[in-house]
Amino acid sequence: VGQLYNFTDKGGRSVSMRPEMTPTVARMIAARERHYKKPIKWFSIPQLFRYERQQKGRLREHFQLNADILGEENLAADAELIALSRQLWRRLGVDDALQLEINSIGSAADRARYREALVGYLGEHRDSLDEDSQRRLETNPLRILDSKSPDTQAVLDSAPVLSDYLDAETQAEFAELLSQLDALGIPYVVNPRLVRGLDYYNKTVFEWTTEHLGAQSTVCGGGRYDTLVSTFGGKETPAAGFAVGLERLILL
Repeated sequence: VGQLYNFTDKGGRSVSMRPEMTPTVARMIAARERHYKKPIKWFSIPQLFRYERQQKGRLREHFQLNADILGEENLAADAELIALSRQLWRRLGVDDALQLEINSIGSAADRARYREALVGYLGEHRDSLDEDSQRRLETNPLRILDSKSPDTQAVLDSAPVLSDYLDAETQAEFAELLSQLDALGIPYVVNPRLVRGLDYYNKTVFEWTTEHLGAQSTVCGGGRYDTLVSTFGGKETPAAGFAVGLERLILL
């Protein structure tokens, strides 16, 4: 894992520093779910570390504000989290500087169908992709949609679109979520290329972005992670959450 900061200490022990909070939350619920009445709503401001080269507004040691709702299957929980984040922007006076981008990436089966189509298309244009995207074609092709390379973006203009591979139920759920955001008066842009970089997301993904911090424009990102708790041995637990990079928010 490129994000994981791992080293051997003076006692010869292997030490790994957590790069994010969501798996920690999922493990906690998996181990102690009988102690909590669902839905569970909580927040945390953890200290985190990332090994990878740091981007603007992101430090090796950094802090996040995380908010999560676990045990609620209805996508109204997603709307609640988005509304909560927007309330924070308003209180801090940065609401006008941030834009909500949102997408649905469906189920694992939806993404498998889409991945096959995307890889087939991009494979035909491999020589036109940037070096990083050529590598991702073998490892995580959906991340190519995030590429900042103009040449790769030109190839993607005619690529298959994920929304065409979502089943009818997922499309209806996403349409209902958007109608809830409309009712709350929260403006948004549906970004069909938004996938988020972590494999545990499903259905809703969203980012609050800004034009005031250069190319690395994401201040807050989140979505739904319905399968993560069961991955750690717990019961199937629908869940959604977001994380705010506090250093980037302070810069903004």
